[in-house]
Amino acid sequence: MLVDSHCHLASHNYSSEELDQVVANAMDQGVTRMVTIGTDLEDSAACITLAERFPGVYAAVGIHPCSVTEIDAEDWSGQIEQLANHPKVVAIGEIGLDYFHGAPEGWTDEDYRDRQMAFFNQQLELASRLGKNVIVHNRDRSEKDRPCWNDTLQAVLPFSEKLRAVLHCHTSDWESAKPLVDRGHLISFTGIVTYKSAAVVLEAAGAAVAGQFMVETDAPYLAPVPHRGSRCEPGYIRDTAECIAKARNESIESLAAHTTETAEQFFGLS
Repeated sequence: MLVDSHCHLASHNYSSEELDQVVANAMDQGVTRMVTIGTDLEDSAACITLAERFPGVYAAVGIHPCSVTEIDAEDWSGQIEQLANHPKVVAIGEIGLDYFHGAPEGWTDEDYRDRQMAFFNQQLELASRLGKNVIVHNRDRSEKDRPCWNDTLQAVLPFSEKLRAVLHCHTSDWESAKPLVDRGHLISFTGIVTYKSAAVVLEAAGAAVAGQFMVETDAPYLAPVPHRGSRCEPGYIRDTAECIAKARNESIESLAAHTTETAEQFFGLS
């Protein structure tokens, strides 16, 4: 039994007609629960619709950092709060910072990053007030110079006594994650761990202690080997889990058991 802790089933990469098969494929691979992640107001509402449609699907709602300049509604936070009150919404996310992509037309990098931070902080405050954990995006332009990661830490760590965060799609070494996991937060691993070019990520997965990480697909993105280059699906999480289990010298059954327990606790899944 596995939990895909982060996928985007409301993505335009999946047609509504084929989602029944995508979810069925996941179930066939032992993926009994999936958390589909919102990136803006419309996408968050669509995630809830999917959670209502499929018993094994849950939703997260939030404004992604790359969406912040597209939000015109002054009451966007109130709208997210209203969506978050749905019984199948299990987290606030995907929220955070993104310094990989340049500012959109009409914005400076400084103004763009300031707006991202404002949305990030407001959603952290909202999650804290609602008693929900958060799914955090962060992406730098280089693994050598990591201002986004540093700013993310500065934003998240003050909330350590109020909520837990999962830094999704961890792409760095284990040492970089320690300031977070030492305060009770989590990281999660995608199909990137199966790529030959990402040995440092697999080493981090091998070093993490059970209870400090989850597994995810980020579907439809980041398909693991042997599916790399194709559209990812939640069912492919088994390939990622098997790769991590091998690196940790444990059975897939053991890894599935403790990552499932971690996801159940983090999201409050029954």
